[in-house]
Amino acid sequence: MPTRPDLSRTLASRFQQGDENAITEMYRLYSGPMFVTALSLVADRELAGEAVQQAFVQAWRASSTFDVSRELQPWLYAITRRTAIDAYRRSRRYAGMVPFEAVSETNIALEPPSIEAIWQAWQVRRALDQLPRDEHEVLRLAYYKGMAQSEISNHLNIPLGTVKSRTGRAQRRMRRLLAHLSDHRSDRLA
Repeated sequence: MPTRPDLSRTLASRFQQGDENAITEMYRLYSGPMFVTALSLVADRELAGEAVQQAFVQAWRASSTFDVSRELQPWLYAITRRTAIDAYRRSRRYAGMVPFEAVSETNIALEPPSIEAIWQAWQVRRALDQLPRDEHEVLRLAYYKGMAQSEISNHLNIPLGTVKSRTGRAQRRMRRLLAHLSDHRSDRLA
């Protein structure tokens, strides 16, 4: 029976030779994890789906030059990261916003996130969506944009004390909304 690396090399070889069934098989095997990788970068299902589709188009166009001694999965993830970043930047440009400069290939992990990390990120995202708009905004600016409270004050044109009180309220709400995560972690460790 062939081993997993042997199967991967066979698939890579078929892909490199232009076998259309190989790209279909690759899509079946890798599109899900590639979608998760893209979604973790762009936080938008439509953009993540677009990035995965574009990644497969780019991979297929480059199939004849693919080095079969390399593994497919890391190569596909690298393409996915680039297409996700491009899709995000394009969407921000069309939305009239400045591109999110913190997203770059240099600060993205090489491995896709674990199922546990994805689940936790989803839980945090859900909790953030439950916050009142003003509290959500101060946390977004602080944690996703990396702004200091004084910068948030200037950016939103509100007093620094208001930023501090909103941040405190938001953090307390988040702690309550995410209490089950610490329970889940305790269960795993027990």
